[in-house]
Amino acid sequence: MRPLDPRLLRYASATRGTLAAGAILAVLQTFAAIAFAGLITELIVRAIAGTPLASLAGMFAQLGVVVAVRAVLLWATDAVSARGGARAVGQLRERLVAAVARLGPRWVARRNAAEVTLIAGHGMEALDPYFAKYLPQLIGTAVATPLLVLTIGWRDLTSGIILVVTLPLIPVFMVLVGWATQAAQKRQWRALTALSSGFLDVVAGLSTLKLFGRQHRQQARIQQVSEQYRVHTMRVLRMSFLSGFVLELVASLSVAVIAVTIGLRLLGGSLDLSVGLFVLLLAPEAFLPLRNVGASYHAAAEGVEAASNAFSVIEAAEGADASLGSPAAADSSGGVDRLPVRDTAGAEPDRGLEFEDVSIAHDERVVVDGFSARVRPGEVAVLQAPSGTGKSSLVAGVLGFVPVAGRIHVGGRADAVGRREATAWAGQRPGLVAGTITENVALGDAVPDPALIAAALRDAAAGELDSKGSVGPGGSGLSGGQAQRVAVARALYRLRSRHCSVLILDEPTSALDAATERRLLESLRSVAAEGVAVLVVSHRTAVAEWADVVLTLPAAAAETSDAILADRREVARVG
Repeated sequence: MRPLDPRLLRYASATRGTLAAGAILAVLQTFAAIAFAGLITELIVRAIAGTPLASLAGMFAQLGVVVAVRAVLLWATDAVSARGGARAVGQLRERLVAAVARLGPRWVARRNAAEVTLIAGHGMEALDPYFAKYLPQLIGTAVATPLLVLTIGWRDLTSGIILVVTLPLIPVFMVLVGWATQAAQKRQWRALTALSSGFLDVVAGLSTLKLFGRQHRQQARIQQVSEQYRVHTMRVLRMSFLSGFVLELVASLSVAVIAVTIGLRLLGGSLDLSVGLFVLLLAPEAFLPLRNVGASYHAAAEGVEAASNAFSVIEAAEGADASLGSPAAADSSGGVDRLPVRDTAGAEPDRGLEFEDVSIAHDERVVVDGFSARVRPGEVAVLQAPSGTGKSSLVAGVLGFVPVAGRIHVGGRADAVGRREATAWAGQRPGLVAGTITENVALGDAVPDPALIAAALRDAAAGELDSKGSVGPGGSGLSGGQAQRVAVARALYRLRSRHCSVLILDEPTSALDAATERRLLESLRSVAAEGVAVLVVSHRTAVAEWADVVLTLPAAAAETSDAILADRREVARVG
């Protein structure tokens, strides 16, 4: 990432206001510094000349005002940077989350979930030092340093020339150190990502690891990755201290050169004391912003790396949108290239669910080929096929998460956003979040309806659960069957609160006993009687017996998907 990446202005508009306010404050601080140096110089020169103290009272008062103004300006700079940074980080995080949502579950499934979470969480928080420390100094360098150099050159041309010659040395060293720091920071970020991913994997599979007696090996692996992260972090810190020393040394030597030339000219009588003292007071101020930029860059390096990764995700989403021509099309594709759409224009569908010659491909292989079916309002349909034949892909196509050739109509709507709005859905994984059962059932509803929540839990065969009960992350605290029924209740709540026309449940009874399964199927029959098209993806015979119609995928899809699974198993075995 460059010192000020233009993408930051594009994706976080609050940065523009922060830059503008920072530039104004930097100009005011520069004038205050010049006024401070001028007053100090005048006071010292007059005191040496023997001016009475009473005659200097007015200048002392002016000096006090200037000091107070400088303090206020410093406080204002910090406040503007902190507040503007908080807004900018919030905007960037929103853009990142929106980009991930546009790219869809398929894109997320191909990425390291821990890395995406790390960027949106810790990575965005690490940008705070960038806005609070680095950016104000960068603005000061761009605004204050030229003004100070011009002021010093106007009062003493020799000192101005020395400044023009020596000042570029600091950016040169900053660039050299920055390259090394950037490489070290990338290694540190990769180590942190590996540590986060490994720890999450161990926690998720801890019971299995303990069952097979492999937990100690994973413990050693976590310790190894932690040590790697510690080593990379210490390298970054070492570079930070060394670069700070180098920048301080260059700045101090440059100021010393100016001081020596001024001293020699004062001794020779070719320079007035007031001019020499004024230049000596301002010279360190000219180097200060550059020195601070170098020092604060390392504090913000982790956030800079995280922002660069966030920009990559956002640009991937924008690239997908551009390649598909429109936001709606991008949303329907899940952020990948689509198959050619066949000409399937026909009669306007009703409020049910209709597939017209639908094909879905993954990695250029067709997993669903030419599937056509219809689920009318009031019907319960069951989709049955062997594992890995594209059932979940078909559901993802309805929701607009994978590219689709052909047409899918949900409640008379064919666009991805419209299909999603008209569909209530519960997947194979419950996808519960930390909170109460009420919050999970009414997820996304700003004003939950207690009566609808109670009815949804009852119809999901989960009436015995306390709606105020707590749920941990990932549904911890509930059994597998209870979590599954809460997910179904969430779909039923959405169905009724948003008046959806289609209900899709993916393996809703896989963790239920026969009696609970029967209660749930009876509820689904009642839901269908309300004029809803119900599609259940299930392998269970009992579910198929309750269906009005049983749908199967074409055999070609199964053969293709089996080949894909075989390839994946071979890759896993070789890996």
